[in-house]
Amino acid sequence: MGVASAYGLGPAALLSGVLSSKPSFGPVTRFDVSGRRANAAAALPGSPDLRSTLRDVIEAACAQAGLSNRSGIPLFLALHGDPEVARSRDAQHLPGAFAASVASACGFAPGRVYTSACVAASTAVADAAAAISLGDVSTVVVAAGYLVEQDQFALFDAGRALAADGEVRPFSLGRKGIVIGDGVAAVVLSAAAAEPLAFVRGWGRSGDAYHVCQPIPDGSGMARAISAALGRAGLVPEQLGYVNAHGSGSVLSDVAEARGLNLALGAAAGTVPVSSTKSLHGQSLEASPLVELVTTVLALREGMLPVNAGFLGADPDCDLNLIVDEPLAATPAYALSLNSAFGGANTALLVGTPS
Repeated sequence: MGVASAYGLGPAALLSGVLSSKPSFGPVTRFDVSGRRANAAAALPGSPDLRSTLRDVIEAACAQAGLSNRSGIPLFLALHGDPEVARSRDAQHLPGAFAASVASACGFAPGRVYTSACVAASTAVADAAAAISLGDVSTVVVAAGYLVEQDQFALFDAGRALAADGEVRPFSLGRKGIVIGDGVAAVVLSAAAAEPLAFVRGWGRSGDAYHVCQPIPDGSGMARAISAALGRAGLVPEQLGYVNAHGSGSVLSDVAEARGLNLALGAAAGTVPVSSTKSLHGQSLEASPLVELVTTVLALREGMLPVNAGFLGADPDCDLNLIVDEPLAATPAYALSLNSAFGGANTALLVGTPS
């Protein structure tokens, strides 16, 4: 795995940051936000370049995996676009061309580009896992990247989706919305890793077909994705030891997700520990699912589950066993990482520790 977040470069920085329970949010200095409702983001210092940051993170993941010969290995890349040229219509800066150039620069075969909002990276992981399990390929590198830029900041702010108080409060009373953040990550998925960090045991995807922005209120879409992941893994809800929830901090989204978890997990929803690490590292749009998957794997391996930060009080419509106050010492064998996106898309990735 490789990752860059507002906590710094590398998995160790991310793990240390989330286990500190201190959100990585601060005032935006990368561009002018003086006319905006919100002024906070989770950002690396300065104005990093997405292309070079992606290459650094991909190289770090490949080095850890000992992946030197990349001939024939595809790169699946999730991204919003090239932030340096957000307003450009030049073909070389469109997502497909950008992804192809990154793959070529890193020595990979042509792969796929995913731009499906906040489930882009998790969809890429599910596709890669499916291709490997079917024997189509033996190894896939999945990468994703988003760096905070003024166009998306302005769009989310105008839509009143950003938290004006600069805090993400998933499933909590008084939650105000999201805080977007820098996130770049890469994972090497292989059929026969010599020393695997974790296993992708199952995955599920669903579509609400309800509303362009709002999730279906009863949570049935997310419940289907969770149940599909459990079914593919051959597990029952009681075997789950942690859920890294989508938990965006949005009023409607959190309620729907909580209901979905209760639908899918039944009585186990009252006992399995839940937190949303977006409350610590922010929401990096298309890249967020991969940052959260890396965070989930790091937490499982460390035996410490991150806190659900920003919590002000229990929302009766979000009946979950939330991790509050401090990280939870636990060594679960299995965990879920959940994501939702505009358009009603839902994904669930189920990971397990090596036995």
